[in-house]
Amino acid sequence: MNRTLRWTTFAAPSRFYRLADALNPWLWAAAIAFAAAGLYVGFFVAPTDATQGDSYRIIFIHVPAAWISMVIYLAMAFWAAVGWMLNARMASMLARALAPTGALFTFIALWTGSFWGKPTWGTWWVWDARLTSYLILLFLYLGYIALVSSIDDAVRGDKAGAVLALVGAVNIPIIYFSVRWWNTLHQGATISLTKAPSMAQTMLAAMLLMTVAFWAYAFAVVFTRAQALALERERDADWVRALPGAGGGQR
Repeated sequence: MNRTLRWTTFAAPSRFYRLADALNPWLWAAAIAFAAAGLYVGFFVAPTDATQGDSYRIIFIHVPAAWISMVIYLAMAFWAAVGWMLNARMASMLARALAPTGALFTFIALWTGSFWGKPTWGTWWVWDARLTSYLILLFLYLGYIALVSSIDDAVRGDKAGAVLALVGAVNIPIIYFSVRWWNTLHQGATISLTKAPSMAQTMLAAMLLMTVAFWAYAFAVVFTRAQALALERERDADWVRALPGAGGGQR
């Protein structure tokens, strides 16, 4: 029997369901453990910033949430496109499952950014390029969710959502490069792939720990939501009927 894993191995909803079932307990455990460690290091170990005081500690939640929200949008657009072009059911379901989590992280980043902006800039909000383009990201997520939910035919909804997701993907580089292209209040990147981070090691450790925690949480909830979508769409399939509680049998 050939057990080689290919990128299409888990394209079948039944296989994806079993994979998510196996991974979710570990993902939840990782999310809790890394979040506890990240919050402890960020709020009790990391030093007070010389210019911003303790208000800067909001970045340990704000920055990872902002990173993840942008990556999730690109992942959503990618899987939506795969589902559309290859007629891959699981890919389209995964795109739908990603959207609410991406919207949540976008809202968290906007909310925490406002709390950071008040003591730093003296205002809760400014209509600069970074904040405005990032607010558009939230609207794109909400628009995608509303669009796919408003169309009764799931296949047509997936196709319409894919078009919106792909068009909206152009906003991600605008968000990322906005602080370079325009004069904005928002500070530039603290962490870069091309140079050393401009922060203390304990600050960096806290941020990375929270990033891992957020990613573990994101995978866990997205997998769970995708499982629910798979059960809903495949409810008449033999593999669903074989699940415990759905007529007996083993997975």
